[in-house]
Amino acid sequence: MKYLLSLFAIAVLFSCQSQKVQSKYSTIEYEAGACFGFCPIYKMTINADRTAVLEAEHFNFSKGTSKDEFSKPREGTFTTTIKEADYNKLVASLDNLNVQSLNEKYGERNVTDLPTSYLRIKFADGTSKNVEDYGKRGSEKLMQTYQLFEELKQSQQWTKVK
Repeated sequence: MKYLLSLFAIAVLFSCQSQKVQSKYSTIEYEAGACFGFCPIYKMTINADRTAVLEAEHFNFSKGTSKDEFSKPREGTFTTTIKEADYNKLVASLDNLNVQSLNEKYGERNVTDLPTSYLRIKFADGTSKNVEDYGKRGSEKLMQTYQLFEELKQSQQWTKVK
């Protein structure tokens, strides 16, 4: 009888560990706007199942920096499934930000050549949070989160679809 009880306890433990954790974020979207220089221009949308779309405009994958880049067609639309470890790192960064408490807008517009970033979060409960950050310097934690999106462009296997 005690062997049967032990087997049952082990089965329960393994079934608890194998359940997927439900993300509190249904959609994470980051958009990086243009500046008067060579700032990457793109929008990345990541779903709770880790599928992602990258809409790359200019200065995302090119090695050189030239204003001629603007005369070229946009770089394209790409898809991937974000690696689990990278997704977990992004979610931890968002959790650390306490997204709901962020301001709606950051940045001073007295300098006119800085890029604007947009962080749009949709939560699993149906609520959302939108943050506009002119100059991408809202806070140290926000800047670290923006850097994670930059890293995702390089660290994932993106497949061009358009």
